[in-house]
Amino acid sequence: MPKIAKSLTAIEVKRLTTPKLHAVGTVPGLLLDVKPQGSASWILRTMVGNRRADFGLGGYPGVTLAGAVEAARELKAKIRQGIDPTSERRANRNIVEWTFKRCAEAYIAGHRAEWKNAKHAQQWTNTLTTYVYPLFGNKHVKHVTVADVLAAIEPQWATKNETMNRVLNRIELVLSWAASRKYREKDNPATWKGTLDQTLPKPSKVHSVEHHPAIPIDEVNAFLVALRNIQGTSARCLEFVAMTACRSGEARLATWAEFDLVGGVWNIPPERMKSGRPHRVPLCEHVLEFLNSLPQFVGTGLVFPGRDGETALSDMALNMIMRRMEVKDKVGSQAVPHGLRSTFSDWRAERTAYPVNIIEMALAHSIGNDTVEAYRRGDLFDKRRQLMADWAAFIETKTTTGGNVIPIQQAA
Repeated sequence: MPKIAKSLTAIEVKRLTTPKLHAVGTVPGLLLDVKPQGSASWILRTMVGNRRADFGLGGYPGVTLAGAVEAARELKAKIRQGIDPTSERRANRNIVEWTFKRCAEAYIAGHRAEWKNAKHAQQWTNTLTTYVYPLFGNKHVKHVTVADVLAAIEPQWATKNETMNRVLNRIELVLSWAASRKYREKDNPATWKGTLDQTLPKPSKVHSVEHHPAIPIDEVNAFLVALRNIQGTSARCLEFVAMTACRSGEARLATWAEFDLVGGVWNIPPERMKSGRPHRVPLCEHVLEFLNSLPQFVGTGLVFPGRDGETALSDMALNMIMRRMEVKDKVGSQAVPHGLRSTFSDWRAERTAYPVNIIEMALAHSIGNDTVEAYRRGDLFDKRRQLMADWAAFIETKTTTGGNVIPIQQAA
């Protein structure tokens, strides 16, 4: 039996910096392996039958002294019961743990090809990552219950009903997929009829329009000024979103080939539009000057490429800019890039005489059937050009509303 070394405290373990195996006591054979480069990990050196074996217990300080002691005791207890931890670990590596997240990822991968819009797969991933994975993503799919499903959707069922309906549908499809592969029983805790309809009010009774937290009208100029002091492609993309009131995805995936910088038009193809129809955006002088000031990167046609210079920026990159700037809406909620479209809409309603159909077309919302839109397109485009010029003039002008406007903090 190994000699029991002096039991070290957590502070004493922290001071072990000499590259070697350090016995820490408490459990015979428990060692801290300090490497020359400074990293360290836990090892339990003990006997299994008539052979000596070393078992890794994790890196330090990720695994604390107390955690290493507990893990070492558990391993020794198994050995005393006649269990070979080496054989057990080898067997466990061959077992696929079908967690809900793993099932969801497999479902998305299997259906990606049949989804018409490439963004659909990303929307699946984003919603499940936001609302589901933190709660039961790592839970084995066979153990997912009604209580788990309710924990994910009930808190925001009344305030974000449309989104929660999508989340619920996606949970249901993943669980059905798992049942078809015998990873769980066929009962589906995410079905509405006969299950959740007994607990949640009907969507028709709670359906509400989801408002994205938006910068107040009189603070958009201060936001733009602060934004322009931030370096990087993400900040420039967000600046472009503010000036054009486009969706962030339309900006992030924009290519130089879509722009007519002489005619002042941005032609967005139908496959990149939420409506599935092509959309033209008039570009005022401020936007044209902005675009002409941007570098065009070699090896990509993207206007706003990501860090690798080839792929597009992520939506989170734009969100993080606003978070670091601590931009708030009227009630103190964190404003988001999509809220800039709401700011634009509020400005039209409160500060201009432009009719609703002009703003709806500018935001690429439907104003009627395809025939109506085709007939009115040229006239609306000319009017939208003036609308966007007025918007640019407004956001470029410092707003003076007294001493109650708090300057937006710049990102670090």
